[in-house]
Amino acid sequence: MYRPRVIPCLLLKHTGLVKSVQFTNHRYIGDPINAVRLFNDLRADELIFLDIRASAENRTIDPELVQKIGDETNMPFTVGGGVRSLRSIELLIKAGAERVCINTYTLANPAFIREAADEFGSSTIVACIDVRRNWWKKEQVYDHVHGRSTSFSPLDFARQLADYGVGELIVQSVEQDGMMTGYAVDLVKKIAGAVDVPVVALGGCGSFADIRQIVTEGQASAASAGSLFVYHGPRRAVLINFPTQPELHQLLSQP
Repeated sequence: MYRPRVIPCLLLKHTGLVKSVQFTNHRYIGDPINAVRLFNDLRADELIFLDIRASAENRTIDPELVQKIGDETNMPFTVGGGVRSLRSIELLIKAGAERVCINTYTLANPAFIREAADEFGSSTIVACIDVRRNWWKKEQVYDHVHGRSTSFSPLDFARQLADYGVGELIVQSVEQDGMMTGYAVDLVKKIAGAVDVPVVALGGCGSFADIRQIVTEGQASAASAGSLFVYHGPRRAVLINFPTQPELHQLLSQP
């Protein structure tokens, strides 16, 4: 029986895993390969790995690390960080990634999505759209490398990337990141209703109820989360966790 995917999102800072709050205060939480092994045992649906420093340091996520992840994981995984060429996508796919996520480069060259989709197929290409509200509470696409909002409307930008052939969109709220108070449901719903590609919600998940809400009310095709799957308890002790398959079916299959 079909159910929406639930995907741990793991942030890399060089070779270590970190967790952020509103894109700041990055806390080291452990070794990525160890996390992969634990998520294997817990039978996670997929994994997303994003290198948060790659674009700022003018490099891509390390293909050697991607290969190590691929050698360990039993599930599909997406990688992103500093991707700005067809060659870098090719190397990451050869290293074992099923999908490659492009974020910062789409702001300068959104048409690159068309080149990548034409070369590797839409199903391989994912774009991440970071969204933040400005002083007037208007939602705008956010440039995390330069720490500023752009002039792009999230809705218009999502439509443009979909027209260029992107296979999937990750929609992430900067304000909700790491807060564990729930997804930006209205934002995700608005984008999911405007494009014909799967939308993955990211940012703010703090409970199983939030997952259910984003795929029902928010119309997301998948729910991704970081804090929920790496923290435990009010003191946020680091503990890799994931709901069981029966729990997910019960949670997401109910009317």
